[in-house]
Amino acid sequence: MVAPRPAAGTALPLIEQQRVTMAAAVPSVALDWCDAAPAMAADLGSLDLLIVGGARLWREQALLLIETLGCRLQQSYGMSEGFLCLTRLDDPLEIVLSTQGRPLSPGDELRIVDKGGRDVAPGTAGELLVRGPYTIRGYFNEPIATEAAFTVDGFYRTGDVVRRYASGNLVVEGRARDVISRGGEKVPAVEVEQLLAAHPCVRRCAVVGVPDERLGERVCACVVAREGAVAELGELRRFLERQGLARFKLPERLVLVDSLPVTAVGKVDKRALRARLSHDAD
Repeated sequence: MVAPRPAAGTALPLIEQQRVTMAAAVPSVALDWCDAAPAMAADLGSLDLLIVGGARLWREQALLLIETLGCRLQQSYGMSEGFLCLTRLDDPLEIVLSTQGRPLSPGDELRIVDKGGRDVAPGTAGELLVRGPYTIRGYFNEPIATEAAFTVDGFYRTGDVVRRYASGNLVVEGRARDVISRGGEKVPAVEVEQLLAAHPCVRRCAVVGVPDERLGERVCACVVAREGAVAELGELRRFLERQGLARFKLPERLVLVDSLPVTAVGKVDKRALRARLSHDAD
């Protein structure tokens, strides 16, 4: 069954009416279900498994989904070019909460490389390159795009920064280009977002760079606050410092929003968010 709309007001009654046992959603949708479920009081007892993928799901969010929706969770990570990772249904809870799983096929080949294309040490973050039995080797009639996206030996350059555990499970750290350049220092947005999402006042967050004449960019935190909570820049900065975040990575601007813009597949649309911030500054 495909729900006509993913909104909680449509999806949760369908789960109850049709006794759905397995559902799939991107994190933003799954978390909206989680927020709405207690007030809607829908009977979700049939739901055994929720598969979440399409964007990074933080550990605290994963645990909240399990506790609120009362079902098992499976994390997935993949791309339209073919490669797919999944946590397994018999994995330990910590693997399900904290990783995006391991490759679907034993025939999948992975390399994790630095900016120079050199393989990094085990456990080190780098760009993921993949090749395998169901991953394409190029784009049809698009030689320029193929040359840019694939190595000469057929590995697809995903553009995702990942870390691989000894168990073979991957943790997606973010996009290689989702980095804020602040005064010559590089600030990975995903690092700040991961820590910020653990603050009790923060319901959703996204971190982007905003133009600055002196530093090039400054770090801006866009936050959807929890109901009744008051998010304040100074407190958020102190919280992040206590988590060990370097001072140059701390947000210098806080923008409170009712919601974060998302793409058609449910990922936070940072391009739209930057455009909104630019418009507000004019």
